[in-house]
Amino acid sequence: MQNSKRILVAPLNWGLGHATRCIPIIQALIDHGHQPFIASDGVALSLLQKEFPNVPSFELSSYKITYAEKAKNFKIKMIWDSPKVLKAIAKEKKEVKRLVKEHKLDGIISDNRLGVFYKKVPCVFITHQLNVLSGNTTWMSSKVHQKVIKKFDACWVPDVEGKPNLTGKLGHLKKSKLKIAYLGPLSRFEKKELPKQYNLMVLLSGPEPQRTFLEEKLLKELQGFEGNILFVKGKIEGEQSKEEIKTEKGSIILYNYMKSAELGTSINQSEKVLCRSGYTTVMDLAKLEKKAFFIPTPGQYEQEYLAKRLEKQQLVPYCEQDDFSLEQLSRMKDFEGLTQFESPMDYAGLFTVFSKVNENSDPTPTSLST
Repeated sequence: MQNSKRILVAPLNWGLGHATRCIPIIQALIDHGHQPFIASDGVALSLLQKEFPNVPSFELSSYKITYAEKAKNFKIKMIWDSPKVLKAIAKEKKEVKRLVKEHKLDGIISDNRLGVFYKKVPCVFITHQLNVLSGNTTWMSSKVHQKVIKKFDACWVPDVEGKPNLTGKLGHLKKSKLKIAYLGPLSRFEKKELPKQYNLMVLLSGPEPQRTFLEEKLLKELQGFEGNILFVKGKIEGEQSKEEIKTEKGSIILYNYMKSAELGTSINQSEKVLCRSGYTTVMDLAKLEKKAFFIPTPGQYEQEYLAKRLEKQQLVPYCEQDDFSLEQLSRMKDFEGLTQFESPMDYAGLFTVFSKVNENSDPTPTSLST
């Protein structure tokens, strides 16, 4: 294809959400005749390699992000970890520059990776957090984040521009000089009317140790659940594993992970979903129009804000991790559940940002070795 572009897609490795919402973008690049390249680290990279085994992929320096064991220590842990994050950002800037030159890349799509930027090619930043909530330092964290976004050629926000919307103040500014394009909610799934096989689906994700803490708590609390539970741990490992636990009133079927097609089918086959309130999960559940119950990651302001906002709108109930018990799930019957926003995606229009002249362009094709 004459106008085919070689585009690097690099999501942050912080849980699975950044990687999974890049799946429809990578697929759209392929569908429009472009050649995507994938770059990330950890479980985010592993997941995308499983989803796109034939797409060249590269490992970037890890930010080594972990959560504090107690919510009250979340912010201090982030501050404590910031020197190594800044060091990783500096390293990934050099890694990206090398990738652009070696593979003659025509553009970059960074999902919240702050160092994935190279001034000689068009660069896009994906985020739903134009405002970064951090308690009494929100004004500062938001200003810093917006300054980073400003150097990119475009900022893609996966939400609708007007009201009602999913992100609220996270993804909407009163005044802005940023080059913002609202994509509509991004999801790798499609809603299908399938027979229900599971009364409840548990869908876990997120950095450790909080992912494990919640897994252990839920496996204990859900022993008395009446019905069948599908429990996906969100642990991206070499091979998929399956285990069944018989309970007094049903069963729990445990998977370490599922790839997109299987996961989408399973959510469609489930009556209700219990999960974190990460934004990508919210978008997925809205697309599939599910009833849900949220348990935000302790200390993560963004997830707490989304959970509180959706409960206030009478859409999805939530509780804090320490307060969860089996009885909490009965509250779901009093809430409407999430519904999708009809927002047609103009990928062809979005990808025109990459038609800017690339100073590194070379008509000679290079090998796609990883």
